[in-house]
Amino acid sequence: MIKRVGQFFATIGLALVGLLSSAQAQTDFAPGWRFNPPPGLTVADTRPRHHLALQSSGVVSPVYLRQVVAYRTEQRAGTIIIDTRAHFLYLVLGEGRALRYGIGVARSGFEWAGTHRVTRKAEWPGWTPPAEMRQRQPGLPAHMKGGLDNPLGARALYLGSTLYRIHGTNEPWTIGSNVSSGCIRLTNEDVIDLYGRVKLNSKVVVL
Repeated sequence: MIKRVGQFFATIGLALVGLLSSAQAQTDFAPGWRFNPPPGLTVADTRPRHHLALQSSGVVSPVYLRQVVAYRTEQRAGTIIIDTRAHFLYLVLGEGRALRYGIGVARSGFEWAGTHRVTRKAEWPGWTPPAEMRQRQPGLPAHMKGGLDNPLGARALYLGSTLYRIHGTNEPWTIGSNVSSGCIRLTNEDVIDLYGRVKLNSKVVVL
């Protein structure tokens, strides 16, 4: 009896070690490890009609979920590289890996590229539309307080002295499309994750 009890606890112990090892592998970003989709979404294996395609049915292609991917670059760990054509933002992890996020980018006529630094970080930021934007869209408010209805979403990373930001969105279905006036947008869940990983003065390369 004592021997059987000992074997039982030994089995439990091995199982716990296995679970801890699995959790550690995820914490260490094992290649191919993918985060779960945001709440309310399911994963489909078919390619969506547009890049993220958060359809009304709540289906998302797994390729556009936040995930660790192989990524060779000369940039150091902690650098953000934004591939506007592919609609991906890469946070360089080092050792040939990056954490990749699906993004929405500038629409035609508002594209830009360059290198900047993260000069400010804000949680649930307020939004003051530039004068040029208000001329194009007269219905916009002079200022909007941060919150669920704010177009900047849950977090914002400000880029140098420009008017551009990496921010969340209250329109997650626009991720993967060319829709903004130059800013880079992520789902609120993804921008909260990115915000927690990025430090002030981090390098941002927009391709």
